[in-house]
Amino acid sequence: MRTHKFRAELKIIGINPYVSIPEEILEQIFQAFGKDKGTIPICGKVNKVDYRQTLVKFKGEWRLYINTTILKNSPKRIGEILDVTIDFDHKDRSISMHPKLKAALKKSGTAQKVFEQLPPSRQKEIIRYISFLKTETSVDKNVQRAINFLLGNERFIGRDKPL
Repeated sequence: MRTHKFRAELKIIGINPYVSIPEEILEQIFQAFGKDKGTIPICGKVNKVDYRQTLVKFKGEWRLYINTTILKNSPKRIGEILDVTIDFDHKDRSISMHPKLKAALKKSGTAQKVFEQLPPSRQKEIIRYISFLKTETSVDKNVQRAINFLLGNERFIGRDKPL
Protein backbone atom coordinates (compact mmCIF):
# COMPACT_ATOMS: atom_id res chain seq x y z
CA MET A 1 0.00 0.00 0.00
CA ARG A 2 1.48 3.32 -1.06
CA THR A 3 0.33 6.43 0.74
CA HIS A 4 0.35 9.65 -1.26
CA LYS A 5 0.81 13.02 0.44
CA PHE A 6 -0.25 16.42 -0.82
CA ARG A 7 -1.50 19.80 0.33
CA ALA A 8 -4.78 21.15 -1.01
CA GLU A 9 -7.10 24.08 -0.58
CA LEU A 10 -10.48 23.29 0.95
CA LYS A 11 -13.14 24.27 -1.59
CA ILE A 12 -16.90 23.94 -1.65
CA ILE A 13 -19.46 22.87 -4.23
CA GLY A 14 -23.03 23.48 -3.15
CA ILE A 15 -22.89 22.70 0.57
CA ASN A 16 -20.12 20.08 0.26
CA PRO A 17 -16.53 20.95 1.25
CA TYR A 18 -13.90 19.02 -0.74
CA VAL A 19 -10.33 18.93 -1.95
CA SER A 20 -9.16 18.15 -5.47
CA ILE A 21 -6.75 15.25 -5.91
CA PRO A 22 -3.60 15.88 -7.97
CA GLU A 23 -3.80 14.10 -11.32
CA GLU A 24 -0.61 12.02 -10.84
CA ILE A 25 -1.95 10.69 -7.52
CA LEU A 26 -5.34 9.91 -9.07
CA GLU A 27 -3.64 7.89 -11.80
CA GLN A 28 -1.79 5.78 -9.21
CA ILE A 29 -5.01 5.21 -7.22
CA PHE A 30 -6.83 4.19 -10.42
CA GLN A 31 -4.04 1.74 -11.13
CA ALA A 32 -4.31 0.23 -7.63
CA PHE A 33 -8.12 0.02 -7.96
CA GLY A 34 -7.92 -1.44 -11.46
CA LYS A 35 -10.27 1.10 -13.04
CA ASP A 36 -11.07 4.80 -13.18
CA LYS A 37 -14.87 4.71 -13.07
CA GLY A 38 -17.49 4.42 -10.36
CA THR A 39 -16.80 5.08 -6.73
CA ILE A 40 -13.33 4.34 -5.43
CA PRO A 41 -12.72 3.36 -1.79
CA ILE A 42 -9.91 5.35 -0.21
CA CYS A 43 -8.37 5.97 3.20
CA GLY A 44 -5.82 8.31 4.69
CA LYS A 45 -5.55 11.37 6.90
CA VAL A 46 -6.63 15.00 6.73
CA ASN A 47 -4.62 17.16 9.11
CA LYS A 48 -3.59 13.95 10.92
CA VAL A 49 -7.20 12.73 11.38
CA ASP A 50 -7.89 9.26 9.91
CA TYR A 51 -10.68 8.82 7.37
CA ARG A 52 -12.26 6.10 5.23
CA GLN A 53 -14.08 7.66 2.35
CA THR A 54 -15.07 7.19 -1.24
CA LEU A 55 -13.72 9.21 -4.15
CA VAL A 56 -16.53 10.44 -6.35
CA LYS A 57 -16.41 12.05 -9.78
CA PHE A 58 -18.83 14.95 -10.02
CA LYS A 59 -19.10 17.49 -12.83
CA GLY A 60 -15.97 16.08 -14.46
CA GLU A 61 -13.71 16.23 -11.39
CA TRP A 62 -12.70 13.63 -8.82
CA ARG A 63 -13.24 14.99 -5.33
CA LEU A 64 -12.45 13.98 -1.78
CA TYR A 65 -15.36 15.34 0.22
CA ILE A 66 -14.35 16.64 3.64
CA ASN A 67 -17.23 16.19 6.05
CA THR A 68 -17.34 17.45 9.63
CA THR A 69 -16.25 14.05 10.94
CA ILE A 70 -12.96 14.42 9.07
CA LEU A 71 -12.50 18.14 9.71
CA LYS A 72 -14.43 19.94 12.43
CA ASN A 73 -16.43 22.90 11.07
CA SER A 74 -15.28 22.11 7.52
CA PRO A 75 -17.95 24.28 5.81
CA LYS A 76 -16.62 27.30 7.73
CA ARG A 77 -12.99 26.59 6.80
CA ILE A 78 -13.17 27.08 3.02
CA GLY A 79 -9.85 28.38 1.67
CA GLU A 80 -7.78 26.66 4.37
CA ILE A 81 -4.81 24.59 3.13
CA LEU A 82 -5.03 20.99 4.35
CA ASP A 83 -2.39 18.28 4.72
CA VAL A 84 -3.83 15.19 3.04
CA THR A 85 -2.69 11.59 2.72
CA ILE A 86 -4.60 9.25 0.47
CA ASP A 87 -4.43 5.68 -0.75
CA PHE A 88 -6.70 3.08 -2.28
CA ASP A 89 -8.49 1.24 0.54
CA HIS A 90 -7.97 -2.49 0.07
CA LYS A 91 -10.19 -3.49 3.01
CA ASP A 92 -13.45 -5.27 2.24
CA ARG A 93 -16.42 -2.94 2.61
CA SER A 94 -19.14 -5.43 1.79
CA ILE A 95 -22.12 -5.63 4.11
CA SER A 96 -23.94 -8.88 4.72
CA MET A 97 -27.68 -8.98 4.34
CA HIS A 98 -29.48 -9.06 7.68
CA PRO A 99 -30.87 -12.59 8.30
CA LYS A 100 -34.39 -11.21 8.80
CA LEU A 101 -34.31 -9.47 5.42
CA LYS A 102 -32.95 -12.62 3.80
CA ALA A 103 -35.77 -14.70 5.35
CA ALA A 104 -38.46 -12.18 4.33
CA LEU A 105 -37.21 -12.12 0.74
CA LYS A 106 -37.19 -15.91 0.64
CA LYS A 107 -40.76 -15.97 1.99
CA SER A 108 -41.99 -13.51 -0.66
CA GLY A 109 -40.87 -14.81 -4.03
CA THR A 110 -42.24 -11.72 -5.78
CA ALA A 111 -40.26 -9.34 -3.56
CA GLN A 112 -37.16 -11.51 -4.06
CA LYS A 113 -37.51 -11.27 -7.85
CA VAL A 114 -37.92 -7.48 -7.71
CA PHE A 115 -34.92 -7.20 -5.38
CA GLU A 116 -32.76 -9.26 -7.75
CA GLN A 117 -33.73 -6.97 -10.66
CA LEU A 118 -32.64 -3.83 -8.79
CA PRO A 119 -29.31 -2.29 -9.72
CA PRO A 120 -26.55 -3.41 -7.33
CA SER A 121 -26.36 0.08 -5.85
CA ARG A 122 -30.06 -0.01 -4.89
CA GLN A 123 -29.72 -3.51 -3.43
CA LYS A 124 -26.77 -2.30 -1.37
CA GLU A 125 -28.75 0.75 -0.22
CA ILE A 126 -31.53 -1.48 1.18
CA ILE A 127 -29.09 -3.96 2.74
CA ARG A 128 -27.05 -1.18 4.34
CA TYR A 129 -30.09 0.64 5.71
CA ILE A 130 -31.45 -2.46 7.46
CA SER A 131 -28.05 -3.75 8.57
CA PHE A 132 -27.23 -0.56 10.48
CA LEU A 133 -30.47 -0.39 12.46
CA LYS A 134 -29.86 -0.68 16.19
CA THR A 135 -32.94 -2.41 17.65
CA GLU A 136 -34.73 -5.60 16.69
CA THR A 137 -38.01 -3.65 16.67
CA SER A 138 -36.57 -1.27 14.06
CA VAL A 139 -35.23 -4.18 12.02
CA ASP A 140 -38.59 -5.97 12.07
CA LYS A 141 -40.51 -2.81 11.13
CA ASN A 142 -38.12 -1.87 8.32
CA VAL A 143 -37.82 -5.37 6.87
CA GLN A 144 -41.60 -5.29 6.46
CA ARG A 145 -41.40 -1.81 4.94
CA ALA A 146 -38.70 -3.03 2.51
CA ILE A 147 -40.87 -5.96 1.41
CA ASN A 148 -43.86 -3.63 0.96
CA PHE A 149 -41.64 -1.28 -1.03
CA LEU A 150 -40.45 -4.09 -3.29
CA LEU A 151 -44.08 -5.09 -3.84
CA GLY A 152 -44.89 -1.49 -4.82
CA ASN A 153 -47.05 -0.82 -1.75
CA GLU A 154 -44.96 1.57 0.33
CA ARG A 155 -42.32 4.31 0.15
CA PHE A 156 -38.90 3.28 1.52
CA ILE A 157 -35.35 4.71 1.64
CA GLY A 158 -36.67 7.96 0.23
CA ARG A 159 -38.10 6.31 -2.87
CA ASP A 160 -41.62 5.72 -4.16
CA LYS A 161 -40.86 2.79 -6.47
CA PRO A 162 -38.14 0.14 -6.45
CA LEU A 163 -37.19 0.51 -10.13
